Amino acid sequence: MVSRREFLKYGLGGTAALGAATLAASAGGQTSGHVPAAGASGHAVMIPKVPRTFGDFNPMAFLTSFDYGRVQRLSDGTTLREYKIVAVDKEIEVAPGVKFPAWTYNGTVPGPTLRCTEGDLLRVHFTNAGSHPHTIHFHGIHPDNMDGVFEIVPTGGTFTYEFHAEPFGLFLYHCHVMPIKAHIHKGLYGAFLVDPRQPRPPAREMIMVMNGFDTDLDGENEFYTVNGVANYYAAHPIPVKVGELIRVYLVNLTEFDLINSFHLHANMFRLYRTGTNLTQYEYTDTVMLCQGERCVLEFTYKYPGKYMFHAHQSEFAELGWMGFFEVTGSTGVG
Repeated sequence: MVSRREFLKYGLGGTAALGAATLAASAGGQTSGHVPAAGASGHAVMIPKVPRTFGDFNPMAFLTSFDYGRVQRLSDGTTLREYKIVAVDKEIEVAPGVKFPAWTYNGTVPGPTLRCTEGDLLRVHFTNAGSHPHTIHFHGIHPDNMDGVFEIVPTGGTFTYEFHAEPFGLFLYHCHVMPIKAHIHKGLYGAFLVDPRQPRPPAREMIMVMNGFDTDLDGENEFYTVNGVANYYAAHPIPVKVGELIRVYLVNLTEFDLINSFHLHANMFRLYRTGTNLTQYEYTDTVMLCQGERCVLEFTYKYPGKYMFHAHQSEFAELGWMGFFEVTGSTGVG
């Protein structure tokens, strides 16, 4: 079994080769994969090759995918939104050739990003098709019998959560069955976005869920990702335009580490913590978040080019939490 430190020595470019080596070792076989050529310092310098899709999961599509539910207008004018969430065991690929026995909501890690507006009535139909008891605990304000703590749903069982969305802001949801760390690290979590009644200004909106994967089940993460696949946005930079307002909904659901972080290169962002205030913000280029913390980031790019973003724990970045924005267009300068 390959340790976290052994993953690190392969550098950013060695993920695919190391994944193949890990799988071969676990099967008692051999692999012809090799580590990319190193520079003078002895460290790999190439960006890893990462497929655009992993089975039925596309991290680029997930980045801008929001589930608004099935919408119905009630007689009193309230908007009812209904969602279907199914917990299911599923093996997922977290890096090329590296599989993880996940517990998922709707078959992906993270689960779908649920979106609504403050005051909407939410009805979430939950089915547990997994091999263990599960729940859904939503952050926000709601009655105690909708909190996902006591109403544990056994394998084959169902439960319907119903509550009004309040307040507006960026939240999350996750399983709350003991041991909670097992249910979170295995993948049962997602983002939950409640828009204000008066919408935020138009922007290019993205969801980024920071997480980690303990692939050898030793209580220490071997990979760190945004939206479930190591180095995905490094291999496939996110296209944006000069002057375009970018809004990132950033959520931390990393298990086994006290904090995770986001750092933006060659730029600054407005940081709205928890997203529950539309006017008060910090102006910075780095934010540190504990598990369950989240924030809204807003920024524009002044110049075209390729700009990195990553965790500002260097080890996390080297283990997969790294990406790029590909900025195109004219600055109008000169």
